Amino acid sequence: MWKEEDNKLYKKFEFKNFSEAFAFMTRVALVAEKMDHHPLWTNVYNKVEIWLNTHDAGDVVTDKDRKLSNLIDGFYPSAK
Repeated sequence: MWKEEDNKLYKKFEFKNFSEAFAFMTRVALVAEKMDHHPLWTNVYNKVEIWLNTHDAGDVVTDKDRKLSNLIDGFYPSAK
């Protein structure tokens, strides 16, 4: 579940290995680029952390962030 705090949506994802984590990030990157909405994220081995907010709206959470978070969940098998 995405957590909203400090004007950001946040979620941590965990995968079997680095290759799965990187494939997930690639899928997210392609969607984010199409939306022109780029996440702040980190990746260490099999873990990916993502923070979303809308810079153009004053660095707050908007519907654009919620839409991207839902799309991201679709790439993660155990997102629900």
